Amino acid sequence: EEEAGPGPAAAAAAEQRREERLRRFRELHMKRYEACKLNSQEVVEEDKRLKLPPNWEAKKARLEWELQVQEKKKECAARGEDYERVKLLEISAEDAERWERKKKKKNPDLGFSDYAAAQLRQYQRLTRQIKPDLEQYEKLKEQYGEALYPTSDSLLHGTHVPSKDGVDRMVADLEKQIEKREKYSRRRPYNDDADIDYINERNAKFNQKAERFYGKYTAEIKQNLERGTAV
Repeated sequence: EEEAGPGPAAAAAAEQRREERLRRFRELHMKRYEACKLNSQEVVEEDKRLKLPPNWEAKKARLEWELQVQEKKKECAARGEDYERVKLLEISAEDAERWERKKKKKNPDLGFSDYAAAQLRQYQRLTRQIKPDLEQYEKLKEQYGEALYPTSDSLLHGTHVPSKDGVDRMVADLEKQIEKREKYSRRRPYNDDADIDYINERNAKFNQKAERFYGKYTAEIKQNLERGTAV
C-alpha cells in the first residue's frame, strides 16, 4: 500500500521556508548592491583627494575661517561694537593661556642648522606677511567655481593675469629681500694682525667656527703652547 504524500500543513511550512529564504536572499542582494555603490563613490572621492595639492585642506579651512572673521567684523560694525573686544569676551582664560604659550614657542630662532631649515623659516616668515584680498578671492571663486582648487586635470595654467597692484607688491617684496640679503652677505674685512692658523679659506672658516664654540675652553691650553709651558 503506497504511503500518503505530505499533508497540507507540511506543504505550507515548506512554502513558508522557501519564501523566507528568498526574502533573505533579496536582502543580501540589496546589501551587496549598496556596498558596491558606496565603495565606488568612495573610490571616486579618494581619487579626487589624491589629485588635490597636499595642503589643499589646510588652505581651504584657512580661507573659510578668514571669511567667517570678515562676516563677524561686519556684524560687529553694524551693531557698533568693537570686534577685538567681542572676540576677547568669547575666549576662555585657559584658551588664552594656551595660545600665549603657543605664540611664544612659535617659530623660535634656533640659529642656523642647515640650509633647508633656513629656507623653511624664510618661507614661513614671508607667508605670514601676505595680506589676502578676500574680495578678489570671492570674485575668483565665482568665476572659476570648484576649478579654483586645481587638480592634475585642471587647465588653468596661463589663464590667470595678475593685477598691476599684485605685480608691484611682488617687486617691492623682492627688492626688500635683496636689500636685506646684501646686509648679511657682505664680505668680512680681513685682519692683517690676526694669527695665520689656516691653509686655505675653507680651513679658515672651519677654525673660526671651532674658535666660536670651543675657544673659551681651549684658551688656556693655547696660551701654554705659545709660552712653551704646556705639560
